[in-house]
Amino acid sequence: MRSTNDTGTSPGYGEGREALLRAAVTVVARGGLRALTYRAVAEEAGVAHGLVRHHFGSRDALIVAATEYSLSPLLIASGVTGAPGDLETFAGGIPTMIEREQELVAFQYEVMLESIRRPELRPAVQQMLAGLRATILDDLRQRGLDVTPAFGAMVTAALDGIVLYGLTLGDPRFVQSALRELRGLLAELHVAP
Repeated sequence: MRSTNDTGTSPGYGEGREALLRAAVTVVARGGLRALTYRAVAEEAGVAHGLVRHHFGSRDALIVAATEYSLSPLLIASGVTGAPGDLETFAGGIPTMIEREQELVAFQYEVMLESIRRPELRPAVQQMLAGLRATILDDLRQRGLDVTPAFGAMVTAALDGIVLYGLTLGDPRFVQSALRELRGLLAELHVAP
C-alpha cells in the first residue's frame, strides 16, 4: 500500500485524519471526484478502508472536510496571509504554490465545479471561498490599501484566474507577468499611511 507521509509507513496515532484528508485531495487531483472512494483514499493513506468511513461517515462528509482542509495550506503557500507587507510581495508565493501544491489547487477546482452539479456541496465551497476573500481583503488592507469587500472579491477572482491559467498552461512566466500587472494596478490605489 502507498502512504502519503514522508516515512513510507502508515500514519501514526493522531495523524490519521489529516493523512486521510491529504489522501482524498491526492485521489481527487489525480482522477477527479469520480475516483474518490473509501478504498482509493485508504490505499493512498496506507490504512484500512474502514478507517475512512470511521472518520467521515460518508463520501460527502469526506469531500466537505477535505475542502475545509485545503484552504489553509494554499493561503500559506501563496503568501496571502493577512500579514503586513508591501505590494511588491503581494501573493508572491503563488508561482511556487502552483508548482508545489498542484494537488491541492486541482482538488479545489474539482470541488468547485462539482458544487455546480451537486448543491449539497455548495455550502462548503462557499465557506472556502468566503475564507479566501476575507484573507485577501485583510492582506490588502495590511498592505495599506483602503479597499471595499467588493474590491477584495475582484482581486480574489483575478488571483483565482491567474492560478487556474498557471495550473493549466504550466507557464510560470505568465503567472509572474500577470502578478506584476495586478500589483501595478494595486499600487495605483495605494494610500500612504
